[in-house]
Amino acid sequence: MPTYPLAFPAVGVKKSTFRLKSNVRTAESPFTGEVQVYPLSAQWWEGEIQFPPMKRSNARLIQAFLAELRGRYGTFLYGDPDAIQQGVMGAGGTILVNGAAQSGNTLAVDGMAAGASNVLVPGDYFQLGTGSAARLYMVTQPLNSNGSGQGTLTFVPALRTAPADNEALILSQPKTVMRLSDDVAEWSSDELGIYGFTLSFREVL
Repeated sequence: MPTYPLAFPAVGVKKSTFRLKSNVRTAESPFTGEVQVYPLSAQWWEGEIQFPPMKRSNARLIQAFLAELRGRYGTFLYGDPDAIQQGVMGAGGTILVNGAAQSGNTLAVDGMAAGASNVLVPGDYFQLGTGSAARLYMVTQPLNSNGSGQGTLTFVPALRTAPADNEALILSQPKTVMRLSDDVAEWSSDELGIYGFTLSFREVL
């Protein structure tokens, strides 16, 4: 049996749809038309991938990847393919979790250069954890540091688990654990031996 989560095949992506799904319930009054909105706690990443047309030399890597996943049984690591490197170069040091037992949508951090502005900016991603514990988050407010290199990070979704004190944020190619949206491993090819693949995925909660 393979060890999950699998690494994503290094064959490039033609088109990627990447989104954050929120779990919200609404109730509309039949008398007044007033709508009440109830935000639930769960949010997760999901999307679709379209690979570029390719010959079998690359296609077989994706075929093997899909076969090893066994539909929705297996998992793999994936993140927004346009988000390769986050943060300002030269901001200083490594961003570290500052204190254990944190939860919610903010995180106290340190390890930054003193008095740095926009160390991370809205839309940047970061990863906490590795392997099956890897989780992906998006920054929603600028991260600035005080004179001691400390700051507060604001992001979505809320922390899945409390990170350890001094755990380093992963800013290079951040990812989370995904699984396929269905159990079908499928591909197509034409008379020239050119293959096409499209797959859908959802974050493992």
